[in-house]
Amino acid sequence: MLTGLIGAGIGPSLSPPLHETEARRLGVELVYARFDLDELGVPATAVGPLLAAARDAGFRGLNITHPCKQVVLEHLDELSPDAAALAAVNTVVLEDGRAIGHNTDWSGFARGLRTGLPDAELGSVVLLGAGGAGAAVAHGLLTAGAGRVRVFDLDAGRAAELAAALVGRFGPGRASAGAGLEAAVGGGFGEARGSAGSAPETAVGGRFGEGRGSAGSAPETAVGARLGTGRAPAGTDLEAAIGAADGLVHATPTGMAAHPGLPVPAGLLRPDLWVAEVVYRPLETELVRAARAAGARVLDGGRMAVFQAAEAFGLFTGTEPDAARMLRHFAVLTGTAPLERQPADVLD
Repeated sequence: MLTGLIGAGIGPSLSPPLHETEARRLGVELVYARFDLDELGVPATAVGPLLAAARDAGFRGLNITHPCKQVVLEHLDELSPDAAALAAVNTVVLEDGRAIGHNTDWSGFARGLRTGLPDAELGSVVLLGAGGAGAAVAHGLLTAGAGRVRVFDLDAGRAAELAAALVGRFGPGRASAGAGLEAAVGGGFGEARGSAGSAPETAVGGRFGEGRGSAGSAPETAVGARLGTGRAPAGTDLEAAIGAADGLVHATPTGMAAHPGLPVPAGLLRPDLWVAEVVYRPLETELVRAARAAGARVLDGGRMAVFQAAEAFGLFTGTEPDAARMLRHFAVLTGTAPLERQPADVLD
């Protein structure tokens, strides 16, 4: 069974060993290939020809990551209801000559939250990032029963668009947009940046959430330049929102190896606030460390990464994987130095 991943900068992806090892445990002959846009020297629009080539070669399915989760939509024959609602696809099943798009990011996050922080209060949650990952996380939060989600993004307009879409699906009062993150942290973005290049494959999706900001900005972080020792100005929308929230979810590239830093000042974290991270390379981001130091309960990005992969595996193979076993395999992999590609037998 041929499967794989299309995206930019996906050399450090843990998807190949996770999928191949679980397949071997289940007696499924499966190969998981990488189609790295950076290595191939092609733009995101190449996802169409790559998908067509995979279909012709007899592939069963493909995962899709940055920067192709939206671009791939026009090349699909059908969307699952969730993928259609989110307008983003991270899993494509190729069957009977048709390409069917799914989104397992939202359900991966929801399952990770449910199992990793089972007693988390969900009355009010602040979400950082309104890209593809943010949209998936917000959908997962509200599906899981969150009362209200307040969305912040560097692009205030995009935050407002996501909040409006969520209200349309979940009802009035369930979501709202905060002031743009740049204004919320006092405009301290002279050193901030996304990346003109690509980021490692994560469940981080969308224009901002998938790992890119504007080309040509200075190399520091995608959200804030070393804000960990500071605080947002008194009375900002972000500070007030976090102060009133039960939980904080981070869905931007800040904290990745290529984007070190904190997305919010560490002074806004507190013991009665739970904090969930989407980034998983590295697993111990600066936000995770700062939240633990503040006494907050923390959910790292590993569970979302594994559970979205487990659901994709089931869609590809028609076989239910052992998600708990995949979590154990993930722990082994993240305890080793990142390699260009780690063979599945590293887990044997």
